[in-house]
Amino acid sequence: MIDFTQSSINNIVVHQIGCRAEGEELKLSKSEVLLQDEEMITEVLKQYFFKPFKTEAYFNFHHEEGLENNTMFPIVGQVFENPSSFFDASLSIANHLFEQSNHPKIKGGEFYQVSFSNIVVDGEVVDALGIFKSENKDTFLKVMMRNQNFELGAQEGINIKKLDKGCLIFNTEKELGFKICSVDNINKGNEAQFWFQDFLGLRPREDNYYFTNNYLQLCKGFVGEVFNEDNDVARPDQVDMLNRSIEYFNKNANFDEKDFEKEVIRQPDVVDAFQEYKSFFESDKNMPLQDSFDISKDAVRTEKKHFKSVLKLDKNFHVYVHGKRQYIEKGFDGDRGLKFYKLYFEAEE
Repeated sequence: MIDFTQSSINNIVVHQIGCRAEGEELKLSKSEVLLQDEEMITEVLKQYFFKPFKTEAYFNFHHEEGLENNTMFPIVGQVFENPSSFFDASLSIANHLFEQSNHPKIKGGEFYQVSFSNIVVDGEVVDALGIFKSENKDTFLKVMMRNQNFELGAQEGINIKKLDKGCLIFNTEKELGFKICSVDNINKGNEAQFWFQDFLGLRPREDNYYFTNNYLQLCKGFVGEVFNEDNDVARPDQVDMLNRSIEYFNKNANFDEKDFEKEVIRQPDVVDAFQEYKSFFESDKNMPLQDSFDISKDAVRTEKKHFKSVLKLDKNFHVYVHGKRQYIEKGFDGDRGLKFYKLYFEAEE
């Protein structure tokens, strides 16, 4: 859990990062930003910088050939050890970001580097270094009074409710690559690797959030790729399996794989298929899976929305299934040449 309520902004610098693929330039400031109306603007900036970080999904700096080969790791470490190096570090990081900005789908934008103090992370009070990038602009209406008449104008600016890209690097767990939160609200899929991997060089921190999320991904993948119609599994049975899986994670504080197999998967032949898919999943996705761990409720809430418990029938009906698989029967009407579902219930609400 992260608590920003007592945090302070100590330093901030802004640079302009162009998209190299479009021939845009890197424009560097000559000094840090001096905040005007400091108290008001500080609160606005804190809302802009902190609002996207709502989950317990943490990352670490990483490099296959050793942590010291990660470009960001030594620069950030130097800032924490010697705060006076803050501005020079921003030049190095801005240059590094510009060098990575060579994909045509990566837009240019403002780069912000910010140092914070008094952030509470999982009960520990730490300093943090924030790195953010704004790419999209919004148009805002301005209402002005002139000669006792109101006039309307338009101005382009940054919407403080929509941070595009950002990361918070907390000054803790240095030996593991620091404890880090990161978001990219613009790019998805392969383009998202630009921020997380090409620029920052991150990998997920192996903790209960990570293990919970991985296992939920495994459950969803098993139903989608194995426990499906191609293997003569009816769609209501697939939905039932997904519902039982998410229910197990919702109601238990700890995960135990043997208990999960007994309560959720149930059938021995399906358990064997699940274990076979699990081995494939770990290798194919490079996701370590644990047989037991403390369940992260935050990870369950995040992943639950991707578990679809709905039967889509042509374009006419959506049937939401939340349990009681035995109350659903599937059939075929030969006279009409149509499939049908028969639903049983005790009370209409």
